[in-house]
Amino acid sequence: MATDEYTSVWTRPKRGRRREQPALTQEQIVTEAIRLLDADGLEALTMRKLGAALGAVATAVYWHVANKDELLELVVDHVSGEVEVPEVTDRAEWRPAAEAAARNVRAMIVRHPWMAPMLAEVGMNFLGPNLLRTSDAMLGVYLAAGFELAEADQASKTVLGYVIGIASVEAATISKLKRGGLDMATWQAEVWPAAVRATEPYPRLRALYAANSGSDLEAGGEDTFSYGLNSILDGLEARSAAK
Repeated sequence: MATDEYTSVWTRPKRGRRREQPALTQEQIVTEAIRLLDADGLEALTMRKLGAALGAVATAVYWHVANKDELLELVVDHVSGEVEVPEVTDRAEWRPAAEAAARNVRAMIVRHPWMAPMLAEVGMNFLGPNLLRTSDAMLGVYLAAGFELAEADQASKTVLGYVIGIASVEAATISKLKRGGLDMATWQAEVWPAAVRATEPYPRLRALYAANSGSDLEAGGEDTFSYGLNSILDGLEARSAAK
């Protein structure tokens, strides 16, 4: 009989242990999968490669996860546990807490660049306990700001969408540099002259590149992130003050 019930690694019944089951735990599988993802990225991860890295056959991995989608649910939730959202006990604390939470999400994505496409695709909609805890805590931050539940949800999603979007660009750059075996300074030295030549017919871009010649791109990225985040929080603070 067909069923419309949503299925995920968090909702399906857990399998019991078998006498012949290899000595392989879910925690070991998730830890090794994250190591492989950090090293080689999302597209390089396969169940066969994971089994080989664990010194186990693929069937041993499948005992704990039904497929790669379930594996990704587990690793996304595990890494999401790195995000700390400050608890707000006073309305005056909501904005520093919102900023800290946003920066923690960004830092998590930068540490694990493969998380960017995962979060961009599903947002915070997985059902894992870490993601649910984080989403609940973020909602609490904006409730403390004085928003009603629906607007608190919109505020949280607006900030999160900004963070995921800008961190995705940073993550893509990090991944590209890693594939090329370059650091940021080397890449900048190689790319900047070509970029300057390309902007020659465009006066505003030419002026922008000239003004930023020799600048630290990483520091500039931090400034850009802070500008956008503060602009969003300024708007939310103004709305909060009217409540």
